[in-house]
Amino acid sequence: MRFPVWRVGVFIAAAVWPLFWLYEALMNSLGPDPGKVLVDRLGLGTLILLLITLSMTPLQKLTGWAGWIAVRRQLGLWCFTYVVLHLSGYAAFILGFDWSQLGVELSKRPYIIVGALGFLGLLALAVTSNRYSQRRLGVRWKKLHRLVYLILGLGLLHMLWIVRADLKEWSIYAFIGAVLLILRVPPVMRRIPRLLGRKVASATKA
Repeated sequence: MRFPVWRVGVFIAAAVWPLFWLYEALMNSLGPDPGKVLVDRLGLGTLILLLITLSMTPLQKLTGWAGWIAVRRQLGLWCFTYVVLHLSGYAAFILGFDWSQLGVELSKRPYIIVGALGFLGLLALAVTSNRYSQRRLGVRWKKLHRLVYLILGLGLLHMLWIVRADLKEWSIYAFIGAVLLILRVPPVMRRIPRLLGRKVASATKA
């Protein structure tokens, strides 16, 4: 396995936050409604991990270091883990496992449908993230995994619907997402190594 220390470091960094938040909840440090805080943090964590996952390819292009790509799949799976915990927390702390309330919630909060669509997209990517699926699907595998761009849009829309009264934080994530999507445009992607090469050459001459 290449970059073992780096991989373990990423694993620990991703795993520690849900455990820390759970510890805070047990210590009564999350306010009067710790369940809702946990659900919100896990949802935000999902979006942040998705953005970090999407940044791996541009970072590899910019730096030439293969370690970024080496942890991309792990980060994607952590993103799926967070969204599963997010949904589990919603079922436990918001619904109280009372599924009869789900219809009421969907009518009052349609952003839940948007979030559910994002979850289904992440589920499809997680299930097919292994090498067997890559070989089995062939060229269709890349097409399927382009769903990540749609999932990012759904995640941002889901968050926007929730925090529409305060757009400052959302705007930061939306801006980062827009930059990452622009960097994925083929003409832009092809120019990244050239631009980096010019900067290195200029620095060397100086």
